[in-house]
Amino acid sequence: MTASDVALVGLGMTAMSLSPGRAPQELAREALGLALADAGVTHGDVDGLLVGSSQGIRPDRLGVAFAAQGGFSDLRLLEHVEIKGATTIAMIQRAALAIETGVARTVVCVFADAPLVAGKGAGSAYAHSGGQSGVRGLERASGMLGSVPTYALLAQRWMHLSGATADDLCAMATTTRAWALGNPAAVVRTPLDAEGYLASPLIAEPLRRLDCARPVNGAVAVVVSGDTGLGHPVRVRVRGSGREHPVRHRRAGAESWFGGGRRAVDDALAAAGMSRSDLDVAELYDPFSVVTLMLLEEYGLTDGRTAGEFVRAGETGPGGRLPTNTGGGQLSGFYLQGMTPLAEAVIQLRGDGGERQVAGASTALVGGIGGRLDHHAALLLERAA
Repeated sequence: MTASDVALVGLGMTAMSLSPGRAPQELAREALGLALADAGVTHGDVDGLLVGSSQGIRPDRLGVAFAAQGGFSDLRLLEHVEIKGATTIAMIQRAALAIETGVARTVVCVFADAPLVAGKGAGSAYAHSGGQSGVRGLERASGMLGSVPTYALLAQRWMHLSGATADDLCAMATTTRAWALGNPAAVVRTPLDAEGYLASPLIAEPLRRLDCARPVNGAVAVVVSGDTGLGHPVRVRVRGSGREHPVRHRRAGAESWFGGGRRAVDDALAAAGMSRSDLDVAELYDPFSVVTLMLLEEYGLTDGRTAGEFVRAGETGPGGRLPTNTGGGQLSGFYLQGMTPLAEAVIQLRGDGGERQVAGASTALVGGIGGRLDHHAALLLERAA
């Protein structure tokens, strides 16, 4: 078995909801059923299961118990994978390695989350993200709880170093929204211009509400297999992958957030025997608009221009040089961690994008990050000829 034989042969997605509702296990079962049906396989054809779940210890957090809840038996591979936003790509890597080495034949990767619960705000599920043990009272008093304030600090630092401006954030948010207009699964599908963006309230300067992803209750599952006799008529092959973990110590004298990540993309491209000019679409993890800008530069995708120049020139939008986050990303599409960019890459390579379909798309870069750019993962996918 070679890496080029491994493919994503099934995709299942629930509806993405902005309202409280079903538990992650129920959502995961639905996505699983849809993925198996899409691949034309049954539970009996599957001998590997990898599950991912969002941060935080919750009673309903998806785990390895889903093997029984999902109706499986006699699995040769069963793991819960957790690298925050890099988890999805790590699951695909793990599945591909298992298939290539004969550990398993067909592996399902599933992620489900239900952070929206009755009586609580959407941000409450992530309020403990990024904190430091022993200083929670100080953080709460200063308004530093959760990802938005800490990513606002990151954004301020990056804008200072790179010369980026609020206009660049605006361009990213409006471009991503333009893609969402063609995605029936996107939870925000109203047109957005600069005036509408600037009317959005500041949450933590420089980040406005429209710079932030929309958490949803939902699930995505994919079937990974090396069996060429299984699966959807259009096979999406795993051509290469890479990871980089900078292991940031966040001390004086060292950059706290930036650097690291390009090697993950370089390794994925090298494994695929491709270059950046071969990429048709990029689906990047975008919990905040500033992250897409940072990753475009960090991963060397802007043809030597600044990310702001690249985006404002329309290069990431419809008809651009590198269509990026073509389903609306996590900003306007839906925030389901790394499954958001992976699902959109599969849709594009299958040619199922409808109004947002990128003509002739045959290669896709999928990027995932974890923490405050602490973990980088890259995946190269290709539509089989």
